[in-house]
Amino acid sequence: MKQAFFQVIENTALTESVYRMKLCGDTEGIRTGQFVNIKLDGLFLRRPISVCDVEGDTLTLIYKVVGKGTQQMSQMTGGTLDVLTGLGNGYDLTTSGDHPLLIGGGVGVPPLYLAAKLLRAEGKQVSVILGFNTKDEIFYEQEFAALGCDVTVTTVDGSYGVKGFVTNAMKPGYTHIYTCGPEPMLKAVYNASETSGQFSFEERMGCGFGACMGCSCKTKYGNKRICKDGPVLVKEEIVW
Repeated sequence: MKQAFFQVIENTALTESVYRMKLCGDTEGIRTGQFVNIKLDGLFLRRPISVCDVEGDTLTLIYKVVGKGTQQMSQMTGGTLDVLTGLGNGYDLTTSGDHPLLIGGGVGVPPLYLAAKLLRAEGKQVSVILGFNTKDEIFYEQEFAALGCDVTVTTVDGSYGVKGFVTNAMKPGYTHIYTCGPEPMLKAVYNASETSGQFSFEERMGCGFGACMGCSCKTKYGNKRICKDGPVLVKEEIVW
């Protein structure tokens, strides 16, 4: 974990409630699947946000406005943020095989982007399934496609792409799964998956670095803290 101060250089709405924020600062050591914890003026607890991308000294975050903290973030047009970086274990890309499948639901999509970029740089054949409720909520389809990924979008109401859930678009032939999203989606992917995989869990956090024990969960190998020992758990250790 490292504390750093980042300059806000972009804060753009991608949908009605989802924003992309780009920060400039010390990105050394930030890995795919990790998250950062942002201090906001007037609020006691920091806000955990998944890492979407790292390029040089630019850190990209994508977040959804769901409360007071993210609402405050959405109104920022510049300034400096106090950020804790290097939090969480992140994805292990060495287990991907030649044809990894990446599955993201809603705001679970962003942490998969850097994973896809790094896997494509290794020459892997990457398939991506992005799940949303409706067409108006879709973001980053073209960004994944620009990496050379085979992208499928699902919408629950059928307004775009495959009608239904992400599991409706899963096809055999993949070698490993990387996924992030709401727990019901993760459980459905777990039950439908044919290989091992890595599941990134979204959890409410207090400290964000393992001190408060507020985000502990049971696994087959004992209790783990989502913020410190996760947020990524391997399929074989998950207890539903």
